[in-house]
Amino acid sequence: MPLALLALAMGAFGIGTTEFVIMGLLPQVGADLGVSVPTAGFLVTGYALGVMIGAPIMTVLGTRISRKNMLMLLMGLFVLGNLISAVAPGFAVMLIGRVVASLAHGAFFGIGSVVAAELVAPEKKAGAISMMFTGLTVANVVGVPLGTFVGQSAGWRVTFVIVAALGVLGLAGVAKLVPDMPKPEGVRLRHEVAAFKNVQVVLAMAMTVLGFGGVFAAITYIAPMMTGVGGFAESSVTWLMVVFGLGMVVGNLLGGRFADRKLMPMLYTALGGLALSLLLFTFLASVKVAAVAAVFLVGALGFATVPPLQKRVLDHAHGAPTLASAANIGAFNLGNALAAWLGGLVISAGLGYTAPNAVGAVLAAAALVLAVVSHRLEPRPGRGAAAPTDRERHGHGLGTEAPAPADLASAPASAPVAGSGTVPDAASAVRS
Repeated sequence: MPLALLALAMGAFGIGTTEFVIMGLLPQVGADLGVSVPTAGFLVTGYALGVMIGAPIMTVLGTRISRKNMLMLLMGLFVLGNLISAVAPGFAVMLIGRVVASLAHGAFFGIGSVVAAELVAPEKKAGAISMMFTGLTVANVVGVPLGTFVGQSAGWRVTFVIVAALGVLGLAGVAKLVPDMPKPEGVRLRHEVAAFKNVQVVLAMAMTVLGFGGVFAAITYIAPMMTGVGGFAESSVTWLMVVFGLGMVVGNLLGGRFADRKLMPMLYTALGGLALSLLLFTFLASVKVAAVAAVFLVGALGFATVPPLQKRVLDHAHGAPTLASAANIGAFNLGNALAAWLGGLVISAGLGYTAPNAVGAVLAAAALVLAVVSHRLEPRPGRGAAAPTDRERHGHGLGTEAPAPADLASAPASAPVAGSGTVPDAASAVRS
């Protein structure tokens, strides 16, 4: 694996840290800026909305310049946003800083996935992409807990200065290690947008919004919930975020492993288990052992939905894998914003800090219903139907334009297909 992947992983590590570290620091940030915890929760909502809006826009703009330069620009935005947050004199400026940083999130992962795949041989593309995303998962095990600890002991502003420094390292790594790549040719926006007319793409993104929204409904307010209801010390939030991060790592590995084998059963299991875990968390948050187990399960089951949902979008987004992938990352963050807002509403209504767990259970259950509907809408191949092609089973590769059906039809009769040898001309086969 080339060293350029380390630069991408460093960028992903910084982005993952700034996205999640705010959750463990909401009480400190709110107290310092003179706002309530539910109001401080808008820092989570604002970031998520920025990702949702910025992911497709920045991805489309990125087609006009080289991918390396676009990655550097995105890391520059990330650094600027975190510096604004670090020096913010008030809540409004802090929110602006969060939104500026969020603009880098979706496009970095979308374009970064394309770059990672192009850096290695075809048979190693999945490993290269997963290595980049390792930065995100490790951030939740190392970066977020350390950032929470630093924020609680030295002040939350110091945490954002450190995160900005991580962004500088990521930018320098991209500049030094990522090779120059020409800007993509032949990208037409109308073809990318046309993929969103597919009802299965829309349903998959709706599942993304609701499913991962269930996770954020609980985790956004984990600090006040665990200290105010669970009876944990404020310092315990640090290692509770480690537990959540470990759950995410385990869930990501399991979700990725089984999504290629049995995608829909994996999705049913993850969403159903997530809804049940959140429901139990609502009533057992005051029991410390049960609360710790619930935090792990919410992380594991929630992130286990990411690989199958991302793969399902790519499977059905024919001709628009890059934009659809970035848009689905935006959908994850729309769910985060929706859940953080709903969680703040039920807390403000006086229902207590465990009420967001119930909201999350409802969101996850709704995603499970959509998964069943989506599966039932899929056409069932009749007896004797041709086996699905690699393109139909796996969708397009990230950032790779697969040949259209017409192109396949016009290919030479002896054109080799990866993994299957030479495909004979159908008419010749019939005649023989």
